[in-house]
Amino acid sequence: MTTATQDFSVRTTVYSEDLEGWGALRLVPLVPAEDIDLIFEWVTQPRARFWGMMENSREEVQGIYEFLDSLETHHAFLAVLDGEPLALFQTYEPLHDPVGEAYPAREADIGMHLLLAPATRPIPHFTPRLGTALIKYMFSLPGKDRIVVEPDSRNAKALRRLEATCFELGPIIQLAEKEAQLGFLTRAGFDEIQEQQAP
Repeated sequence: MTTATQDFSVRTTVYSEDLEGWGALRLVPLVPAEDIDLIFEWVTQPRARFWGMMENSREEVQGIYEFLDSLETHHAFLAVLDGEPLALFQTYEPLHDPVGEAYPAREADIGMHLLLAPATRPIPHFTPRLGTALIKYMFSLPGKDRIVVEPDSRNAKALRRLEATCFELGPIIQLAEKEAQLGFLTRAGFDEIQEQQAP
């Protein structure tokens, strides 16, 4: 199925928010068999080199996401703005992930990965506004009060985004596939930022 014929409105919405001036943002579960053409194009482009799938075949990428789909601790979503998929978003439980062996992971932690789609049109300040919406979603989940990220330590753009979103950078850790920079954002820290930014 191609993106031109996909109707994401029929999928369960796990989170929605009206972004003023842009339209309706929805998070919908990724369906590997239906979305493989879309995500394979995204994850194999040179701009996605830090995602770690550039050398994977279409079948391998689909297999990875079907495996993730079978887990209760890892979830993949598409961020859809007015029907157009604009990002691949993943959450995971650090206690049930290799990253949880590299720092003192807690039950209240939730990990995330975010891959923006290739831009088809300019949307000013899209990344920080999307990031804020995703953070709101994660903190809406019961029992979660700290977000954990671990981008490749060489990914300067991702690190700048994290600092702009007020993540606190932690130690650099060694994972099987990369040297990663840990970052943390607590619910209390996010609430404080929201209060400061309120009109």
